[in-house]
Amino acid sequence: MSSNKNFGEWGEMRGDLVLATAIFDRLLHHSHNINIRGNSYRLREKMKSGSYGMPRQVTE
Repeated sequence: MSSNKNFGEWGEMRGDLVLATAIFDRLLHHSHNINIRGNSYRLREKMKSGSYGMPRQVTE
């Protein structure tokens, strides 16, 4: 599974924090979590070609 949202934001996306917590409990029980920061390769290529503006900075 991959997402551009961190786990805390999934409850907001689903509209139900309890349901989002239950989903993550089942998905992450025996998984390895790798958090990768930075722009994706697709976004980087779009920015190089000039077809996409500069993204806003994400602060945590």
